[in-house]
Amino acid sequence: MKKTGFILTFVSIGVLVLLGFFMTGEAFAQGGKPGRDYFKVGVITALSGQNVWGGNVTRRGYEMWADAVNREGGIKIKGEKYRVHLILADDQTDPAVGADAVARMIQQEEVDFILGPYASSVTLATAPIVEKYKVPMITGSAESPKIWKEGFKYTFGAIPSVDLIAGSAILTLAKDVNPKPKSIFILSLIDPFTEATGAEYKRQAEAAGIAVVGDEKVPDNTTDWTPIITKAKRSGTDIFAMATHLEGALGLMKTAKELAFNPKAYVQHAGMGYADFLGLGKDAEYVMGATVWSREIEYKGNLPLFKSSASFFEQYQQRYNRAVPEYTEAACAATGIAFQTVIEQEGLIPPLDEKKREALRSGLEKLNVLTFYGPVKFAPAGDHFHANIGLTSLTLQIQDGKHVLVGPGSLARVPPRYPTPPWDKR
Repeated sequence: MKKTGFILTFVSIGVLVLLGFFMTGEAFAQGGKPGRDYFKVGVITALSGQNVWGGNVTRRGYEMWADAVNREGGIKIKGEKYRVHLILADDQTDPAVGADAVARMIQQEEVDFILGPYASSVTLATAPIVEKYKVPMITGSAESPKIWKEGFKYTFGAIPSVDLIAGSAILTLAKDVNPKPKSIFILSLIDPFTEATGAEYKRQAEAAGIAVVGDEKVPDNTTDWTPIITKAKRSGTDIFAMATHLEGALGLMKTAKELAFNPKAYVQHAGMGYADFLGLGKDAEYVMGATVWSREIEYKGNLPLFKSSASFFEQYQQRYNRAVPEYTEAACAATGIAFQTVIEQEGLIPPLDEKKREALRSGLEKLNVLTFYGPVKFAPAGDHFHANIGLTSLTLQIQDGKHVLVGPGSLARVPPRYPTPPWDKR
């Protein structure tokens, strides 16, 4: 059987641009219908617009999987290997554009399955499209509880819903530091993911008897942060909790320093876990956040692909020359492993027609596999239907320029540092 080279296709509005290598051969099935000796894998994410940083996060994770598979010759089925061909579609940080791009990928490119968006808002817009055409999709990023409550049959998530994740830092502060903080000021962006994050901060704080002295919501990451930081400073809060993406977190920390805002603890989700946040240097110190994957917890995957957390960590650093991968990048690589595992178990040879795609979807529902990222097991029912429920939420803190695990409780590798010293005492 002929093997294709690695192919990366970018789908823009009405235009297809090929990047990388070109096809070296293509087989044809009986009756003149084109057959393939490779899988067409759709990737929908933000390659432009406000969420372009997050879009590149997901892209890196998906590419890590594709590269690893193709280095081994492809997905092995019945003694043959089938390479993967990523088809990238730019959602432009716009749910409507994302939905249209996914429809075109399915109808025109005839993708076999889809690796899903960075943003929860785009995932909510694309899920009905994959439902209509019965094409399985796993998102390695989106965390809004709204997605899973809809009960979509063809949409899955590699990361647990944010209402199962974000509160770990608040839990650590409530139980593992002394004296316990008494108040919290919460800031959220107005989008499905960050609003749910802020709601979880509030729920955990109230359950722990921590007074909520502020619960502010702003439109997007371009906001002038001065009024918010000023208000939080006047509140005298012990905890300042930020439900933002990376760009917002960076801007907030810079403004906090400029205005000498000195709460006892900074909490942020999601962004503080990325190498980019460490670029703040000593200004990133003491910030806490949540994760479901860390280099400090060594998962030994039972698959050849990325045999351990350490192997993924090392390969990521070699490929991208970045200090650390974050859990979203690991989750995106794990989405490919999930698809690959079921394809190999079910013997699904490309191209995947509706019957094979249904077997793939059904197989994902039964999947329970240990990977370098940890267990991947999708909820079979309930409010978290098809979100990965196999992982444990952990608390990160930046100490001495590194991400370390500080909780909750016995999950800590080192004690949390609390309280945060004033800016002029660091």
